[in-house]
Amino acid sequence: MDALIKTTEERMNKSVDALDREYKSIRAGRANVSVLDKIQVDYYGVPTPIQQMAAVSVPEARTLLIQPWDASVVKEIEKAILTSDIGINPQNDGKIIRLNFPPLTEERRKEIVKDVRKKAEDAKVAARNIRRDALEKLKAMKKAGDITEDDETGGEKKIQNLTDKCCKDIDSLSSAKEKEIMEI
Repeated sequence: MDALIKTTEERMNKSVDALDREYKSIRAGRANVSVLDKIQVDYYGVPTPIQQMAAVSVPEARTLLIQPWDASVVKEIEKAILTSDIGINPQNDGKIIRLNFPPLTEERRKEIVKDVRKKAEDAKVAARNIRRDALEKLKAMKKAGDITEDDETGGEKKIQNLTDKCCKDIDSLSSAKEKEIMEI
């Protein structure tokens, strides 16, 4: 039973971590290196993340600077950014690429907050699904005679506590991201 609770906790932590990574890739009006995390560049036929082929820096609050180590891939990086969904047009001077993040409009901020809330709700649904799977396994263990009824009840309480903690973590991540987005 302890192994079941441990794996349940690990799965719930992974869903919170996945949400955190997802939030880091959301553009909030400030330059953030993690908006490039999902972008792959075709580098000699191999999809490669930009961070593995260039130095990425934030010289100003609203500017990202991408300096490829191989100047011949500047065009490919630019093309990959244009085809991605980050909504920023790169400026290429032949050696470096600049990404200027425009300030977000109030309407766009509200759209992003809606998306943040939806992602949080999806993460909570994932946590509840993990809880349901764990509870089913507990019932199966009880039915097979591996654990007693008291063990099952205790296990259900532990699993519910893990779910509550996971949902609380998701809420705090969500509210922090919403605050960051609505900040002007």
